[in-house]
Amino acid sequence: MQTSKSFRLDDFVAGWIGGVSSVVVGHPLDTVKTRLQAGKDYKNTLHCVLTIYKKETAMGFFKGMSFPLASITVYNSVVFGFFSNTQRLISKYRHGDGRHTCGMLDLTVASMLTGLVSVSLGAPVDLVKIRLQMQTQSVLAENLHLAGNVSNVTNISLRSVSLPSQRLYRGPMHCLSSILQTEGLQGLYRGAGAMILRDIPGYTLYFVPYAILCDLLKPDTTSNPHPCSIWLAGGLAGSISWVTATPADVVKSRMQADIQLPRKYRGIVHCILHSYQTEGAQVFFRGASVNAVRGFPMCATMFLTYELSLQFFRSL
Repeated sequence: MQTSKSFRLDDFVAGWIGGVSSVVVGHPLDTVKTRLQAGKDYKNTLHCVLTIYKKETAMGFFKGMSFPLASITVYNSVVFGFFSNTQRLISKYRHGDGRHTCGMLDLTVASMLTGLVSVSLGAPVDLVKIRLQMQTQSVLAENLHLAGNVSNVTNISLRSVSLPSQRLYRGPMHCLSSILQTEGLQGLYRGAGAMILRDIPGYTLYFVPYAILCDLLKPDTTSNPHPCSIWLAGGLAGSISWVTATPADVVKSRMQADIQLPRKYRGIVHCILHSYQTEGAQVFFRGASVNAVRGFPMCATMFLTYELSLQFFRSL
């Protein structure tokens, strides 16, 4: 699967395999995180978990998973393939050899570029996932007009109505087509600015700690890290990355879950100010504990599956 000394396809394939495993492991807690950040009437994480289970059974935690399962695999393939190949290109440019070990600056630059590129694929995926995850939440009456469920809606007060049996979207493809029809192509990238603010530092605090921890956990400088070390380093890096990215993730989730017309949030700054004024500074850390817990097994599985797949491909 090697096409040149500096560009390899096996990184993309291994990233794809790792993406499948991470979605299966992380999606239930991702649903809880999204409900906490963009929903309402949840007292805390445990109350959110119990409410989802009581109202929707265990299947409620896997709501919206089919689309991430199909798309996150491609997304992670691009992220890990781009990051690894960018490292080699930087090493080749700076040191004349793509196999040269990257320094801290090289890793940081590659991570930041990966975070920027990831938004192009990740923003639409996150948008559809969040819209599907939020379907059992209270919706505004005027949203029904947007979804085509109520015609000639006039003189309806701006109040929330709980419609547990209503579904604005029948599935991922219907959600995608509805967004394109009602909001246009730019609608798919709603919240992309907040996602850039999340992913550039987020991926830096994802790949850099992972590399540092793997080096620290190696028995010596010449050997490869043990699978247990990869699992631990990946899990810790994931928790660090997701906890620090929580404030920007809250803003992104709120903007992507906002389907009412006119928009509740006019932009990133307005979303930040409105959220702070109405709910205080603590709102930006809503879901941080879930992110920390969810980030460990999801990212540990991601990195371990990626590294083991890579070792397998390169042994062929």
